[in-house]
Amino acid sequence: MFLYPRLRALLHSQTPKCYLVHSLKSFSTTSDSSQQSFTISYLINNCGLSPQDALKASKRINFSTPEKPDSVITFFKTHGFFTHHIQTIILKDPELLVSNPIKSLLPKFQFLSSKGVSPSDIVATVIRSPRFLRVSLEKHVIPAFELVRSFCPSDKKAIDSIIVCPTSISDGRMKPNVQFLIDFGVTPSCIYHFLRTRPSIICSNDLRNAVEEIKELGFDPSKVSFGVALLAKRAITKSQWDAKFDVLKKWGCSEDAISNAFKRQPNFMLRSPQKLNAVMSFWVEELGWDPSVLLAAPTLFGYSIEKRLTPRALIVKYLLSKGLIKEGACLATPFNVTDEHFQRRYVKRFKETSEL
Repeated sequence: MFLYPRLRALLHSQTPKCYLVHSLKSFSTTSDSSQQSFTISYLINNCGLSPQDALKASKRINFSTPEKPDSVITFFKTHGFFTHHIQTIILKDPELLVSNPIKSLLPKFQFLSSKGVSPSDIVATVIRSPRFLRVSLEKHVIPAFELVRSFCPSDKKAIDSIIVCPTSISDGRMKPNVQFLIDFGVTPSCIYHFLRTRPSIICSNDLRNAVEEIKELGFDPSKVSFGVALLAKRAITKSQWDAKFDVLKKWGCSEDAISNAFKRQPNFMLRSPQKLNAVMSFWVEELGWDPSVLLAAPTLFGYSIEKRLTPRALIVKYLLSKGLIKEGACLATPFNVTDEHFQRRYVKRFKETSEL
């Protein structure tokens, strides 16, 4: 085994043990420092990283020769990655620079390709979450893909889900969390909805707490609304949630009324505070109608004010002024029906509205 001359001399000398240990530690420190300096220099000069990013990456990886990182960079370039792509990968997962391209990286590329993933989508997948390139193909990637595939109608749908969230095939939380959802009574179609729209939910640390919270709100795990409510809760931070409550409370809505609206239509809390405020302002200030009616039909918050709410409101107000809509009729109904139904029921039905 090759040893540096200084170290070899120390080992074979009659130097006192305590001094020898001190010298070995000093040598190790010097060697580590030299190795980190080489790593930082390489990351700056060969990868184009800034000194700050290179220093940060060097805390996770060290190498003293360029052979391994050179081979990894060459591998990425031959598979359609540009320099800025490689920089992104290094910043996210610098350990990949000392991977074996043939034994570790290539098999994952070949697996994705065998499932119909295009070269450009492989690039996008790796950039989004390169960590899956470091886990075992046989122990992690393939079993995780098969798990995802069991909920999807085709390989393509499964791959589409993985491209959106590549961590789903490298995250150890995936399998136990899916099993938890099944045991809890969540339907396969709901799990597929998560995989298709927001796979990160299934890989979250506090999934169990979120699921329990949604159930306590009265949602049935076997219903589609349960998945929508969980999606809404996981997509919104507490501060965002509170901000939306504050907007609605400003218009005189109680917390119970807002919570009931969420139970009725969980999607409505995915609207921005600005959209909630704009719809409330239109309904209360422009139309002069009761905000409780709006909360009783929270789907209305998802409609365009300009394209749907305003033109229909003009006709509804006109019909009300002429006594053509019964007193006490639900004001939300005309906004929720299809265009064809609205035309038939509120426009063509009355001679007075033909000009409108």
